[in-house]
Amino acid sequence: MGLYIIAAILLLPLIEIAVFIWVGGLIGVIPTILLTVITALAGTIMLRQQGLSLLMRMQKELDAGRAPGNEVMQGAMIVLASIFLLIPGFVTDAIGLLLFIPPVREALAKFIISRSDVVIVQGGPGGRKPDDHVVDLDEADWAEKKDGSEDRTSGNGQPRISPWQDGSDNAKP
Repeated sequence: MGLYIIAAILLLPLIEIAVFIWVGGLIGVIPTILLTVITALAGTIMLRQQGLSLLMRMQKELDAGRAPGNEVMQGAMIVLASIFLLIPGFVTDAIGLLLFIPPVREALAKFIISRSDVVIVQGGPGGRKPDDHVVDLDEADWAEKKDGSEDRTSGNGQPRISPWQDGSDNAKP
């Protein structure tokens, strides 16, 4: 896998330069530069539009009590598509535009998930280990007084020592 990434990093700029020269020869230098700037602007606009709709879908999934796994994958691909559109070049622009098409994103997500080990860990009451250094306090252990201040006594009038303090600030003069 690392070899593919190194090859892409080395080959992509060479391919982009070759395509720039070819397109520049066909339509001219100024139109080529303008086309590159326009695709960057289009990527920004598409990120805003599709990103907001994706956030709303994620919120619906969370409200329904489901993990928004697919939406997170879609969001990652939208961000990747935007990065591709912001990088100057026609090849990266083409890849970025393809990633903005929902069926293409869906197919790529299924491909990635089919080749991945995904483990979903959900917390809960039984998910805490005894050595997590978490102190659970009941209402009787920590309560508010009627005036809104906190009651830090143990019920017998003696100051309660917090597990995070050594008790030195509770010493009487």
